[in-house]
Amino acid sequence: MDAILVVNAGSSSLKFQIFTVSCSALTRQVRGQLDGIGQRPRLRASDAKRASLIDLTFQRDEVPDLPSAIDRVRTWLRGLEGFRLMAIGHRVVHGGPDYAAPTVIDRALLDKLATYVELAPLHQPNNLLPIRLAMEIDPDVPQIACFDTAFHRDHPAQADCYALPLAFHQEGIRRYGFHGLSYEYVSERLRETFPDHATGRVIIAHLGSGASMCALLDGRSVESTMGFTALDGLPMGTRPGQLDPGVVLHLIMQKGMSAEAVSKLLYHEAGLKGLSGISSDMRDLLGSDDPRAAFAIDHFVYRCALNIGSLMAALGGIDAMVFTAGIGENAPELRKRIVDRMAWLGAELDSAANTAGSALISTSGSRVALHVIPTDEELMIARHTLRLLDIPQ
Repeated sequence: MDAILVVNAGSSSLKFQIFTVSCSALTRQVRGQLDGIGQRPRLRASDAKRASLIDLTFQRDEVPDLPSAIDRVRTWLRGLEGFRLMAIGHRVVHGGPDYAAPTVIDRALLDKLATYVELAPLHQPNNLLPIRLAMEIDPDVPQIACFDTAFHRDHPAQADCYALPLAFHQEGIRRYGFHGLSYEYVSERLRETFPDHATGRVIIAHLGSGASMCALLDGRSVESTMGFTALDGLPMGTRPGQLDPGVVLHLIMQKGMSAEAVSKLLYHEAGLKGLSGISSDMRDLLGSDDPRAAFAIDHFVYRCALNIGSLMAALGGIDAMVFTAGIGENAPELRKRIVDRMAWLGAELDSAANTAGSALISTSGSRVALHVIPTDEELMIARHTLRLLDIPQ
């Protein structure tokens, strides 16, 4: 069967999926990941019916880094029969100022994307490594880069520029926004399931270890909480979110921290982890009776509420709110606390529906429709890959 392989590589995990292609549809056949890289490596995969295909753990030194994880996954994938690989679709976090749509990858493009590593140091190097290896191993298989920044590229200039001399904007220092593949999928899914809500003023909250929100008007992004890098906006697992740039200057000029030390602080030691001193994982914080955990949660909810107000200003109001990603999909208590701060808007939560994680979690009398929609970035990548290669769907 003709198949598309989708790869989503991170610093501690390698996610992959296989979709077969027929004349009318994409069908997910394999879903897997190797996570805990360098710590507690575990390779898991399941078939289309969610039956386990493999569940294998390794010693830390057996899978110490992403290249070794790629080799383990590639070896296992080679043992699968019945698939003829047509193309590989990759999530690439940053497309910079030049790439606003999925693109076939060649050496020149790969070198260009490498120049954006400093804009997304947690993600970009890991996104590009599987592409380089696949080019060496299977040079004849087309590879497609699907950018997290692309969904936001239609923003008006006044929304995407900083109040800096315009020469900096022309050099590419501007607000990009991220999590675009997630927002694109969720907005399409909302249009399929609740079309009346999808055409209005919608805010999608992608809440996970990386967190952001996006304002959409008739399904198109008009504003995002993230900007030049994925450090901006909401507090995250290990990233602080919105931060006065004067703090960075103070750390360098007054406390004598190097740029590398500040980068480590902002990308790895801040956010929920830094604020609580306990964990970057919201599940751990929700399950803790430590007051520091409660404080970190309070901060997260407060900043979410502030950013909803900001995005409403860009939209001129709000008709619907959608929760997605790890926290957004799986933490009803967090959803409740955020919606409680939206009571002044007339938002009313259906407690039973919220606990169940239903697609619609607002009451019939709520002035704001409230939704939970699981995201599916891998399916979005597969769709883009098909469209770009002009393969019948």
